Amino acid sequence: MSSQLTATPSSIPSQNLYQLLQPITSPTTGFNNWGRSFFCTPLAIFEPENEFQCELVLELARREGKSVKAAGVGHSPSDLACTNEYMLRTTKLNRLLEVNVEKSYVVAQGGITLHDLHAKLSIYGLAMINVGSISDQTLAGIITTATHGSGIEYGVISTHVMGLTLLLANGTRAFCSRNERPDLFMATICGLGATGLILSIQLEVEPAFRLKEIQESMSFDNFIHRFDKLVYSAQHVRFWWFPASNIPKNPVGGWWWHTFMGYHLTQLFLFFARYFLTLNAWISHYTCWLMKERTVGVDDSHRIFNVDCKYPQHTTEWAIPFEEAQCCLRELRTWLEKENQDPHGIRPHVPVEIRFSAADDIWLSPSYGQRTCWIGIVQYKPYGFNVPYRRYFSGYEKIVTQHRGRPHWAKAHYLQPDQLRELYPRFVDFRQVIEAVDPRGLFRNEYIQRHIFGLPVDGRIFKLRQL
Repeated sequence: MSSQLTATPSSIPSQNLYQLLQPITSPTTGFNNWGRSFFCTPLAIFEPENEFQCELVLELARREGKSVKAAGVGHSPSDLACTNEYMLRTTKLNRLLEVNVEKSYVVAQGGITLHDLHAKLSIYGLAMINVGSISDQTLAGIITTATHGSGIEYGVISTHVMGLTLLLANGTRAFCSRNERPDLFMATICGLGATGLILSIQLEVEPAFRLKEIQESMSFDNFIHRFDKLVYSAQHVRFWWFPASNIPKNPVGGWWWHTFMGYHLTQLFLFFARYFLTLNAWISHYTCWLMKERTVGVDDSHRIFNVDCKYPQHTTEWAIPFEEAQCCLRELRTWLEKENQDPHGIRPHVPVEIRFSAADDIWLSPSYGQRTCWIGIVQYKPYGFNVPYRRYFSGYEKIVTQHRGRPHWAKAHYLQPDQLRELYPRFVDFRQVIEAVDPRGLFRNEYIQRHIFGLPVDGRIFKLRQL
């Protein structure tokens, strides 16, 4: 075995290669994303525990002319992680490799989940600078999609990456940063996994801190009138908008929301609303009632940043230039009010989540070159049952695209290369980097083929049901 471990993968006979891969080949034949909205059956699913095993997976793919898609926990509500060829699950590549308290950075493997990273950082009195609404994802997953938290003066989480070590398509390793191989770095920190397999990440952190969050309600008109002032009123501001109740809220976890009434009863109502759509408006009023009181919460930073996503769901989110956010939100309200007046109109689930991020220079970041307002919508799947969502999402997308919206990369969208080239000034540069480091397309799964290279891959190829 020692001779095998010191050998280069290309020198290992195929029969030995198969034997070495057998222990890390998952007995699982299928892959579901967290929202249970996309499903795929890869040729094989590998779960490597070290970097050498990752090299073996790539060697097998090169020999057989197949692609490899890295996948973490599968939290992306799209088919970004799906493939019909080889899948490499990173969940066992989850160690914290280095901690430098003095210089405020850590180095971690890409497969570590944010929940685990929070726990390990707390041991050293450290914390992530900003966090999104959940911490279920892997660190590599949030970086390759430019996932964000909220705070108009805080960039997407990828802006905190100091350096990366990649396993490239040819089997070599590459370190990149803003100073070393900067083009590869800028392409990778929102690269959708298309530039290489992220082995480790050097991440800027800061001393652990606690946050105080205040929840209060206001009318939509008051919210829009005070929009700029509210957005800059605290370091991290976010809103939940309940259109049927016409009330945006600054969210914080209230006691009622996490009890029998907030979770189980709400899910039961959502289930009945699959058959009686008018119930959705009533559910909006009900959830507003659960959160009607002004509430103050103080806790460790990541616990305040995170919220409970509750149920499997269909969701989409687009980034709007901050200067167009108020107009866009008004148009969304007008459209939803018209739908509500129509007996056969859309009755959406709630809430609409509204968050913010600072401008950045990451090539494919939705915040590239602009302050950003993120507007996210959801359709829950009570007890895992599907719900109609396509009319709602289509109407929403029609409005946000009119305001120069850019989709969240982890979420399903319909944009093709010509459209993305108009939205992202460095899109051509991004493709050139991919073609340089992966000329044979080892890391190009169906999502990359469709959206980055414009190949005719059906956007619903991995859909479980045609709703």
